[in-house]
Amino acid sequence: MSLLTVSGSPHVHDHHNVKSIMYGVVIAMIPAIFVSVYFFGLDAARVIFISVIACLFFEWAIQKYLIKGPITIDDGSALITGVLLAFNVPSNLPAWILVLGALVSIGIGKMSFGGLGKNPFNPALVGRVFLLISFPVQMTSWPMPKALFGPAITDAITGPTTLGILKEGLRAGKTVQELMASPNFPGYLNDMIGAQAGSMGEISAIALLLGAVYMLLRKIITWHIPVAYIGSAVVFSGILWLIDPTHYIDPAMHLLAGGMILGVFFMATDMVSSPMSAMGQIVFGVGAGLLTIIIRVWGAYPEGVSFAILIMNAFTPLINIAFKPKRFGEVVKHG
Repeated sequence: MSLLTVSGSPHVHDHHNVKSIMYGVVIAMIPAIFVSVYFFGLDAARVIFISVIACLFFEWAIQKYLIKGPITIDDGSALITGVLLAFNVPSNLPAWILVLGALVSIGIGKMSFGGLGKNPFNPALVGRVFLLISFPVQMTSWPMPKALFGPAITDAITGPTTLGILKEGLRAGKTVQELMASPNFPGYLNDMIGAQAGSMGEISAIALLLGAVYMLLRKIITWHIPVAYIGSAVVFSGILWLIDPTHYIDPAMHLLAGGMILGVFFMATDMVSSPMSAMGQIVFGVGAGLLTIIIRVWGAYPEGVSFAILIMNAFTPLINIAFKPKRFGEVVKHG
């Protein structure tokens, strides 16, 4: 009879436990929460509140009435899913669509596989992609943020994202330089501070990077996936940009616009759905970075982060098999 029970990740190796890690991620998301509420007002707070409450409720209800196991909504994982789902939708999304997304995230993306530690895909991304495919109009009607100082940036109620402007403009035969010279183009500074249309959690690169630094310092995440993800995306997009800068945007714009920073640090690094070994995480990050640029450049959608991470989530079991860490006490045979 086996004396050892091997459970699914996350595995605890030091003073960190699941709850402390989860709430550490929540703390890291606070700057982005504040920025989204500033630029989009009470609508942003409404979306975050509804998403979090719905995710907590569905996890509690499924555990109590279907699985009939221990209630674990206090471990912080459902809370993170709720915030991340809110970060991946427009601030004007109707409440009933948001609740449906929470049900898919928790019910299908997480609990159908047995709960935390057993889900192969990031639950928030499962919900986000479901909503994007099912409700494309509502999921791509982006409210315009208010200006950082002074009057509103535009009189329009909704508008395209930075990547959306580039995607549609290039399809219409315009060059990147013409599109970036337009007065309605957000530009690098607005992409950094958050004064752009888009999902609530992806608009401010600075706020997300503050949270990322906190997680790295607390050793909640490691550098392997972020460096590999960003590095492969920068190199690939940089090559395309050097080949033809009139039809391909530069690497800095790829990083600052859209959901790459959010995906790199807060979703690709999910300890459950990403590889366990350091080399496996690097392979995972490289694959996600390449897929993101491929989808952005040649795909039907202007954004590719969600799809790229979910695809690499599917490859995680194979990556874990290919890059198994040496077991303690294992003898390495030579020759």
